[in-house]
Amino acid sequence: MIAHEVAKKYARALLLAVKEKKLVEKADEQFRGLQELIRKDRSLIIFLTAPQVSDEKKYHLVRTVFSGRLEQIFIEFLIILIDKHRIKFLPYIIDEFDRLLKAEKGIIKATVISAVRLDPKVYDELKPKLERKTGLKVEIDKKIDPSILGGMIVIMYDEIIDGSVRHGLDLIRERLARVKVA
Repeated sequence: MIAHEVAKKYARALLLAVKEKKLVEKADEQFRGLQELIRKDRSLIIFLTAPQVSDEKKYHLVRTVFSGRLEQIFIEFLIILIDKHRIKFLPYIIDEFDRLLKAEKGIIKATVISAVRLDPKVYDELKPKLERKTGLKVEIDKKIDPSILGGMIVIMYDEIIDGSVRHGLDLIRERLARVKVA
């Protein structure tokens, strides 16, 4: 929960700063690249969060590695995160920043989790329903999780629609547990 709150606070601040400097599109592009780097190789985050590494070495690494690759405002943002001991939340901040940028453009991301790969028609039918429900353009991110057994779970920012078989079975289990047998 703290990661979500920290991410919201810092992502909003960054969005305000990039809007002021008219770097919104550049921010989107550069932070997606940074996000991809972090996903492929966790060593950057591990180094930047290591308590045995001095902040000065972390600042030096960020300035050296990202100079010429990121706008100065983003480098300074990373320095602030290091300084405030919030760098471990960087992946969450980037996700929240991306969500805020998309929201500004009228887009929301929906993560659809299913037990097996679904027919593309299912997504084609689901997308307009979610768009009517939210009033926003929906981008669907597909994930497979066999533990849900069947059905699907849809996650849109702070809303979860759980239509999984596992959830249904859990509800039945709860109802049966409340039944008193004479």
